Amino acid sequence: MSEDVSRSPVRSTETSPNHEAFLKEYNARHVMEDWDVLDEEKWSVYSRLESFRRFVAWYRGEGWRGYKNYIGTPLLYQGCTEETIEQVINSPDVQRTIQLIAQSRATALLACVRDGKLSPEYVRAYLKDPNSDEDPTVDPDRLSEPQPLAHYLSGKHEQGLATRQQFYTQMRTKLEIELMRKTKEIMEEGSARVDSRPFIRFFGASVNEILASMYNYGAHVNIQQVMELRALASEARKKNQSIVFLPCHKSHIDYLVVSWILYRTGIALPHIIAGNNLDLPIVGTILRKGGAMFIRRSFQGDSLYPVVMKEYIMSVLSQGKNMEVFIEGTRSRTGKLLPPKYGILKYMMTAIREGRTSDILLCPVSLQYDSVIEAETYVNELLGKPKQSESLYGLITGGSAILQLKMGRIDVRFKRPWSMREFLEREEHQRLAVRTGDRDMQVLKSLGYQVLSDINQVSVIMPAAMVGTVILTMRGRGIGRSALIAGVSRLRERIVQKGYEVANFGLKSMPEIVDRALSLMKDLITEHRNLLEVTFEPVKMFELSFYRNQIMHIFVHEALVCAAIYTRVKQGGPFQMQRIGFEELYHDIRFISKVLRDEFVYDTTPLETNIEKTVQQMLHDHVLEITLVDDDQKTASTADWREGRALLGISEQERHNGRESFDTYLFLIWPYVESYWLASVSLLSLAPHARELNAEVGDSLSTPFANMPKPVSNVQRVPWYQYKDLLPCTQRIGNTLYRQGELTYYEAINSATLGNAFTRMEEMGIILIRKTEERKPLKLVALNPEWVPHVEVSSTVAPTEETAVVPNLPPNHVFVGQLVTFFNRLVHFRREGKDRRNRSDNSKIFEHVFQGGPNIVVWEAVDERRSSGEAAPHL
Repeated sequence: MSEDVSRSPVRSTETSPNHEAFLKEYNARHVMEDWDVLDEEKWSVYSRLESFRRFVAWYRGEGWRGYKNYIGTPLLYQGCTEETIEQVINSPDVQRTIQLIAQSRATALLACVRDGKLSPEYVRAYLKDPNSDEDPTVDPDRLSEPQPLAHYLSGKHEQGLATRQQFYTQMRTKLEIELMRKTKEIMEEGSARVDSRPFIRFFGASVNEILASMYNYGAHVNIQQVMELRALASEARKKNQSIVFLPCHKSHIDYLVVSWILYRTGIALPHIIAGNNLDLPIVGTILRKGGAMFIRRSFQGDSLYPVVMKEYIMSVLSQGKNMEVFIEGTRSRTGKLLPPKYGILKYMMTAIREGRTSDILLCPVSLQYDSVIEAETYVNELLGKPKQSESLYGLITGGSAILQLKMGRIDVRFKRPWSMREFLEREEHQRLAVRTGDRDMQVLKSLGYQVLSDINQVSVIMPAAMVGTVILTMRGRGIGRSALIAGVSRLRERIVQKGYEVANFGLKSMPEIVDRALSLMKDLITEHRNLLEVTFEPVKMFELSFYRNQIMHIFVHEALVCAAIYTRVKQGGPFQMQRIGFEELYHDIRFISKVLRDEFVYDTTPLETNIEKTVQQMLHDHVLEITLVDDDQKTASTADWREGRALLGISEQERHNGRESFDTYLFLIWPYVESYWLASVSLLSLAPHARELNAEVGDSLSTPFANMPKPVSNVQRVPWYQYKDLLPCTQRIGNTLYRQGELTYYEAINSATLGNAFTRMEEMGIILIRKTEERKPLKLVALNPEWVPHVEVSSTVAPTEETAVVPNLPPNHVFVGQLVTFFNRLVHFRREGKDRRNRSDNSKIFEHVFQGGPNIVVWEAVDERRSSGEAAPHL
C-alpha cells in the first residue's frame, strides 16, 4: 500500500468579520491553509471566454484587482514621487554635502591660479563632474593661454584680492548649481515611481499572466501568515512605520513574485532595492513604476551619490512606506543562502538611531521554486564563464520561450515581522560589557544572520530538492525506483521531525510526489526503462547540486558531527579504532565549522551544547552509539562520553544498514570540504618560487624551492598577484585534478564556494588583499609571509601532519609551515579516494598547483598591520 503523506489537519483560522470580509473580497473563501494566489487565473490560459472575462475585470478594477483598499501608506496619487524627490534634494544632509563639495572644488581650483591667471582648461575640468572623488587631470602640454581671473567673472568686479574672492564665490556657486543638477539626475535615475493606480493594475495583470503561464502549479502562500501580516501591516500604518521585506534571492522572478503576492493580498507595494543592471530601456521604466529603486553596485568615485541614496532610503522609511531588500545582495547560484550584505541594513539602523522613524518591522521571506529560469546560466557562471549582461534584446528573444515553460510551483512563506528597534537595543545591551573593535558591525552581522536563520526556518522543502538530495547522496551510478522512493520517504521523515515544512501539493502517496518531481527534472536525471527495474541516473550533477543545497541548512549540524567522526573511520582498522572521544570531536568540529563559517547559518547556542543536542538526536535515531573505552560491546551514557570513559562511533544498526544516514550527512558536506581544500592548496602558487626569488634577489638557485627561506619577515618584499586571476587559476587546477581523479566533486570548482573560501582565508589572515593607488586601482593578493611554507630536511620518508612532499626537492626534503598544516588538516575531512587513505606522495598535485598559478604583478613589502588577521582555527 502506498504511503499516505497528505497534510495533517490544519488549525482552524480565525473567523472574525474582518477575516471573513478578506476571504470574500480576495476570493479565498475555500482556503484552509495553503492558498494558491494564481488559482483563479490559471485555467483561463486555455479558455478564450474566461480570458476575455478576466481582461474586463482587470480593466474595470473589479474586487481585489482594483487595489483600492490596500493596507499601508498612500502611494497611488499624482505627485507622490515628486514630493519624495523634492524632500531628498532639499534635505539638510544633501544640501550640506553639496556645499562642502563645492567649497572643496572651488578651493582646489583657486590653488591652480598663477600670478592672477588661469587656463580655461582648468575651469572646464573642475566644473565637469564635480561629484567625482578624484581631482580632475589636466594635461599641461595642452593648456591654452592663461587668462586673468576677471575674464571668468560675470557682472561688476574689483581688482586685486577682491577678484580672487569673487572668482572663488562665483565658481563655488556654479559648482553648487551643477551639483544640484547632478542630484536631480541621480534621483530621476534611481527613484521608484509607484504612483499610478491604472499602471499598477496593468502591471498586476501582466505579472499575473507571466506567472500563471510559467508556473503551471501556481504560487502558494500560507493563509494564516497572510492574515497575520495584514494585521501587523495595519498596526504599522497607524504608527507610520515601514515593513521591510527581506526575501532570499534565487531568481530575477523574485521581484515579480513578492510584489504580486502583496498586490494580491491587499498590502501596500514596497520600494524594491534593485541593481542598476536591470535599468534597461523600456524595461527599467516599467520596473521603476512597479516600485524598483535602482542603485549602483558600487559608490566608488562619487562623493555625492551615496549621500543622496542614503537620504532617499531614509526618506522612504520616515514616510512609513514599505521596502523590499534582498538580504544576500545578489542571486544565489548554488541554491543555498549567501552571506548577508549590510549596506542597506546600516542605513535602516541609522534611520532608527537618528529618529527618522520610530521603528521598522522586518519580515524575512522564503521563496522556493520547483525550478528557476536561470539554472543553466548559473552553471555556466559557476564554472567561470563570464556573466552575460542583461539586455533588452536578450529579454525579448528569450521571453516567449520562457513563457511556454511549465516550471511547476512557487512556495512563498512570511516570517512574522519583528521589531528592528527591539533587536538593536537587545544586541547593544548584550555587547556593552564586551570590548569589540566595531560594535555596530557586530550588531549588523548578528542582525543579518538572524534574518537568514528566519528565512531558513520558514522555508518550504520542495520534492525536487528531496529527490535531488537522494540522487546525489547515493553510492553508485544509479538508483532503482523503489530505492529512490524509500530514500525520499526517509528524508522527508527526518525533515518533518526537525520541524520544517515539506510541500506535497495535495498528493496522497510518495510515488506520486516523486513522479511529479522527476517530471520537472527530466533534463537532469535519465530514466532507464529497459531494465529489470526502472532506474534513474543523474546526468547533470552540477545542476542537481542546486536542489541538494536547499536542504543543507537542515542537517548542517549532523553533517559536521559525521565529518568529525569520519576522520577516525577513514583511518580504517577494526571498529574499536574508529571511535572518537568528546574532546577530539569538539576540536575537530570547532576547526571545520570555523573554516566553513561563511557557508552555513549555524545555531546560536554554544558549540558544546549544540554538539550534545545533535549527538543525542543521532543516538535516538540509532545512527551513532556510545560505548565504553575498554568494552565496545557495552553502551554508555553521554556523561561517560563527556568525562572520557566512553567513545562515540557509528552504531551497529547503522553499519548493518550500509551507513545510510551517516553517509547521507557526509555527502552533504563533502563538496564544501573539497572546495576549501582546493582553495587552500592553490595558495601554494602564491608562495615565492625559487626562480622568482632568483629574479628578485639575483641568486643562482637551480632547484625550485630547494633553498626556499623560512617565512619572510614583514619588511621583506613578497610577490603580489591580481586577485581576479586567482579564481580562474584555481578552477583550472581543480578541473585538472578532477579529470585525473584527485578531486571527487566537480562542483567543488564552482566560483561561488571558492570565492567564499578565499574571503574566509583573508579573514583568517592567510592571504592579504589590497588595492593599488592608481587611477583605476587593481585588486592584488599575496600570501601572508607568516603562512609562506619553507623547506626543511625530514627525518621520515612519509609525509606527516606538518609536512608535504613537493616536486623537484632533494631527497628527505619537505615543505613545512602553517599553510601546509592547514590543508593537511582539511585532508582528514575529505572523502576517501585516490591516494587519500595513506596520504602518500601528493607531489603531482603540487606540480599542477605550481604550473597553474597566476602571474606576479609586483614585488612589494607587506604592511605589518595587514598581516594580522583573525586568529586561525586551531590546527
